[in-house]
Amino acid sequence: MSSQHSLYIAGRWIEGESTIANHSPSDRQDLIGHYAQASVAQVHEAIAAARQGQREWAKSGLEQRYALLMAIGDELMARKEELGRLLSREEGKPLAEGIGEVGRSAQFFHYYAAEVLRQIDERVDSVRPGVEVETRREPVGVVGVISPWNFPMATAVWKIAPALAFGNAVIFKPANLVPASAWALAEIISRQALPAGTFNLVMGGGGSVGETLISSPEIDALSFTGSLEVGRRVAAATAGNLVKCQLEMGSKNALIVAQDADLDLAVEAAFNGAYSGTGQKCTASSRLIVHAAVHDAFVDKLVARLAKAKVGPALAEGVQIGPVAEARQLESNLAWIERAKADGAELAFGGERLDCGSEGYFMAPTLFTGTTNAMAINREEVFGPIACVIKVADMDEAIATLNDTNFGLTAGIITDSLALASEFKARAETGCVMVNLATAGTDYHVPFGGRKDSSFGPREQGRYAREFYTVVKTCYVKA
Repeated sequence: MSSQHSLYIAGRWIEGESTIANHSPSDRQDLIGHYAQASVAQVHEAIAAARQGQREWAKSGLEQRYALLMAIGDELMARKEELGRLLSREEGKPLAEGIGEVGRSAQFFHYYAAEVLRQIDERVDSVRPGVEVETRREPVGVVGVISPWNFPMATAVWKIAPALAFGNAVIFKPANLVPASAWALAEIISRQALPAGTFNLVMGGGGSVGETLISSPEIDALSFTGSLEVGRRVAAATAGNLVKCQLEMGSKNALIVAQDADLDLAVEAAFNGAYSGTGQKCTASSRLIVHAAVHDAFVDKLVARLAKAKVGPALAEGVQIGPVAEARQLESNLAWIERAKADGAELAFGGERLDCGSEGYFMAPTLFTGTTNAMAINREEVFGPIACVIKVADMDEAIATLNDTNFGLTAGIITDSLALASEFKARAETGCVMVNLATAGTDYHVPFGGRKDSSFGPREQGRYAREFYTVVKTCYVKA
């Protein structure tokens, strides 16, 4: 791959007003490339091009859209090892996770290719004799997509694929921390037979490119994944222009370990949920709510599991936990550890920065015990390989603790009791619930999203995506 990477606007690769260097968090000496930064004027150019391109794309035939989305998915799947290596190199997740993310991205394109052919409108009889009523779904128009750094390809794709499937144009602004994966995706899309302007890549900072996009009255919808703080700004900006808005934001997910839990299963679910992806997942289980009867045994087993976990460069063989994505995030994680200690949390494992033989942002997976749900570390999203155990006396306290948060994305329980599982599913105030599974890990063909401060607007993924990427038209016809 060339070290210079341009913007893609109106069907052309063009230079930005400047460039940034992209370095690997596994080794700061590893330069991935230089990536163009769009000017405000170029964002407006992309919006204008998208408006024009969308009109043509909306007229495209179903088989044309199907074939195009399938071709993108096929190339992603064929190149998943190559692109997965690039993704892991720039984001820091272990290679197996990077390859898996690219493969999942391919599946999203394949799924929405099939959805193109399943667009069936509804016809009903009117309450008035001789009148028929038809409801149709049409493209919402020009869609802005702002994706996060922790899933640099998959999160972008689960927005871009349905947007294109339903006949919209896309202006894609990736997180500036991980432009390489976004550029590779854009390069694949650019070789498809899309009308010029239907897909645009505008890389740059949130304060310039992002603000211009979310503040524009010329877009029709904006899908954002990121922090709660930024999400509130996105909501305010789009509301002022009556632009349709979809937000996926923060979380403080919990995994309940019940009295009857299989502790080996519980430990693996906690490890995978809290520490995979270096804990940098909106679905990570940072709160481990454990019944008092099994608390000590669970903690002992989890500490033993953490002691065996291999931390190191993302591409190194056998690594289970890669580096933190950037210096600022690492500093924040270490500050949270000190704050938790000051608040009375007991450090059971980890808590320190590691030297893994390269200039990277490595830290030990960290576990706290003796925590309460009132502690700041259990109230705010940390976004690192840090989990806190909260001891509870019974199921009522466990569920009350789970729900005592401003967030509501995912929640899990480990139990052998069907009754407890059913009660948990009914009472958990989250958008997704998992029984005997890690809180991190969702399927692409079903809805994804949360409640409270975790999400705003229609659900993402599956058939529910059409609620955001289409508008409904009701047609009355008298024969």
